[in-house]
Amino acid sequence: MTAADVRAALRAAANPADAIHLQRFFKTGPGEYGAGDVFIGVRVPASRGIAKRFAALSLDEIDVLLDSAVHEDRFAGLIILNAKFAKASKPSTFDDAARAELVDRYLAAVRRGRVNNWDLVDASAENIVGPWLLDKPRDLLFELADADSLWERRVALLATFAFIKSGDATTTFELSERLLDDRRDLIQKALGWMLREIGKRIDQQLLTGFLDKHAANLGRTALSYATEHLDAGLRADYRAR
Repeated sequence: MTAADVRAALRAAANPADAIHLQRFFKTGPGEYGAGDVFIGVRVPASRGIAKRFAALSLDEIDVLLDSAVHEDRFAGLIILNAKFAKASKPSTFDDAARAELVDRYLAAVRRGRVNNWDLVDASAENIVGPWLLDKPRDLLFELADADSLWERRVALLATFAFIKSGDATTTFELSERLLDDRRDLIQKALGWMLREIGKRIDQQLLTGFLDKHAANLGRTALSYATEHLDAGLRADYRAR
């Protein structure tokens, strides 16, 4: 079982018409956030299905996928990493050393620019970095939040989704305050999304307390996402600020 086998399976499922659509959807044109990325036209359900078939792929072979110029190769590699981390986290198969190595491999890919579109970040950060840090210091996320790379900053925010699902909003709020002035669209969307999830999953009053303090300084996109599930009057009040 090799990366070449995964690549062959992905190419057998590829559709040239879908490749054209995906190139546009993920903004791969000059000057866009996904500039230069290459798609072969494999939809997400098919990519996930193929990744499931190759769950036993070695870490070195996963690295080969993650270093591919083809987006779907990298996506499949990340889905396999997710599965390995989930398996190593189960009580019956718990292996903290394996989890640590998986996190190191993932972060290395992030830092060498291979987790470099929003779908790649969103499919992986909350499943690998987030669970890893649930019971650990979270300095790593603040290092990522201070990085020049848009994708490292988004990884920091999306990793906190795991904390939110466990009922903890503190790190999300701290990172949100740090990234309050970041007007990159994909950071605005991630920031607003995570704030919204706090209101939905933990406590709406936690969200409104944050907005009472920061709504006037949030970008329009972040504020729109964060207030999406508030009642109309309250939503209008915050957006007017």
